[in-house]
Amino acid sequence: MHDLVLRGCRLPDRLEPADVAIAGGRIVSVGGAAGAARETLDAGGRLLTPGLVEAHIHPDKALLGDRVRATAGTLEEAIRLTGEAKRAFTADDIAARARRVLDLAVAAGTTAMRAHVEVDPLVGLAGMEAMLALRREYAPALHVQLCAFAQEGILGAPGTEGLLRRALAMGADLVGGCPYADADGPRHIESVFALAREFGVDADFHADFFDEPDHLHVLEIARQTLAAGWQGRVAVGHLTELGALPPAEQDAIVARLAAARIGVISLPATDLYLMGRRDARNVRRGLAPIRRLLAGGVPVALATNNVRNPFTPVGTADLAHMAFLAAVAAHMGTPELLRELVACVTTHPARILGLRDHGCAPGDRADLVLWECARPEEIVTALPARRLVVKGGRITVEHERRTVERWRASPALSLRFGKARNPDLGP
Repeated sequence: MHDLVLRGCRLPDRLEPADVAIAGGRIVSVGGAAGAARETLDAGGRLLTPGLVEAHIHPDKALLGDRVRATAGTLEEAIRLTGEAKRAFTADDIAARARRVLDLAVAAGTTAMRAHVEVDPLVGLAGMEAMLALRREYAPALHVQLCAFAQEGILGAPGTEGLLRRALAMGADLVGGCPYADADGPRHIESVFALAREFGVDADFHADFFDEPDHLHVLEIARQTLAAGWQGRVAVGHLTELGALPPAEQDAIVARLAAARIGVISLPATDLYLMGRRDARNVRRGLAPIRRLLAGGVPVALATNNVRNPFTPVGTADLAHMAFLAAVAAHMGTPELLRELVACVTTHPARILGLRDHGCAPGDRADLVLWECARPEEIVTALPARRLVVKGGRITVEHERRTVERWRASPALSLRFGKARNPDLGP
């Protein structure tokens, strides 16, 4: 007896619909008619994909639009205004805003998430306290990794290193750095790797988030990754400076990233909004070169980053929107590239987060999304609704849609309304 059978699913790598049988939280068969199950649903030819994986998001500083007003729209202003707002944060305040973001993500089909939690003398450990409780609360629907993150720097913010150590002892899953926040980027990176080695955790950096290639801290990150033997355990977010280099120099850095098995996380909404602010004409997109990275064997994730705050004034926590943005901004519109964008919100971020067996094959974890479409590229082109979300083999979200086109339903009704609005039609 299976736990769940989804009948008549379309899968990204299959032409014909198939039955997907699930037991013990994993997919046990894909193909012909599955046997009996405790719950069976007819997918009706809808597309089934792995769950969405959010590789980089800041729930602790989301939804600040009602208390912070940015006017310049620059990265420097966003850091300053958010730093000022953080002084008033409490664990309850953080939890209330973060819960709204997690609810949006779960409803959209996100089954795993890496959340950056700011740890510094301004906010202390309030964010970590709030997010540890939410990690437990949302475990049935969402696997949450917590990254203890030094947004304000380490060397320039005395006490931060000790707070990061305490956050890791409390249960943070990994450590995050921001070398451009300190005057000495290499020493900042060294501090992050020292903590990663001490606690045996992964490292995730915000790096090179500028228009011009004036920092390129990614080279030092790659060097220290290899020196520490941390291949496959490091991610770099933003990396917009890479796009400002000539192609040959880009390729050289891409090769270093591939050799160190470093994942890159592009944040389209934030990067498009903040980059190119000083360009008077031909304003730059300000994205990492997604296609070149993928072609060079580097896993690329598309992620949300911020939701409605000075860094990003918009946001829904729906990763399909990030793929939609990237399709246009990164010139990825062919069917093959659109499917690659789907991988950038499913399997590539799962690899960066170290989530093995994230897919739709027998033996994979049953973290899945059933979409109101038939082809993978439609996820990007049409932003379809989600029909079901499955986490650990159990249906966690079921969407029901009802649309009544009253104007079509009754010609007589339509005529009567038309007459009411147009006296020329008579009584």
